[in-house]
Amino acid sequence: MHFVIMGCGRVGSSLARGLDRRGHSVAIIDLNPLAFNRLGATFRGSTVQGTGFDRQILTQAGIERADGFAAVANGDNSNILGARVARESFGISNVVARIYDPGRAEVYERLGIPTVATVRWATDQVMGKLIGSADQVAWRDPSAAVALVNLGYAAGWVGQPIRAIELAVASPVPALGRRGSALVTTPSTVLQADDELYVVVATDRIDQVRQLLASPEVLP
Repeated sequence: MHFVIMGCGRVGSSLARGLDRRGHSVAIIDLNPLAFNRLGATFRGSTVQGTGFDRQILTQAGIERADGFAAVANGDNSNILGARVARESFGISNVVARIYDPGRAEVYERLGIPTVATVRWATDQVMGKLIGSADQVAWRDPSAAVALVNLGYAAGWVGQPIRAIELAVASPVPALGRRGSALVTTPSTVLQADDELYVVVATDRIDQVRQLLASPEVLP
């Protein structure tokens, strides 16, 4: 598969090296030729100097045969412009844009451009590190409508099967963290003391589910 990356900063260069190691064809674009030094001597892909929303530059990078395009430069405007050109001018459906402004990210997600909102993701991760594992968002879908959340729970839930917890909170519990590793649950999996509980929940129900888990009296 062939991928075109706009921006050879820390994220872009890491992404390019990762795709290259997996055997994919990669072309990476950056206006600054010195940025390509981040790729290292073992990088087998191609480098293209220029702006990632310039049609000629994109063509030089092989956008017409690309299976995906990632806009991960330092500016929101540039990333969105590059993503729109790749999708609208070259028909690339697999397009992702890195966005720093969460408000802008939501707007472009509604327009059908998947985004990675750096500030929102970083805030969730730092919050989790500061206050511990409880209430940490591990994953959020591009529209921010659904999240995988590590939620705290009352001691009364310990010893209950996962199916009972799912019925009580009306949300699936696909995984547990146990003794430093992950465990995919089944309906008969039993919650043990010190397990980390991961719940897939609609974002607007996180507070409700948190409250339910704080009280084992809601067990069916």
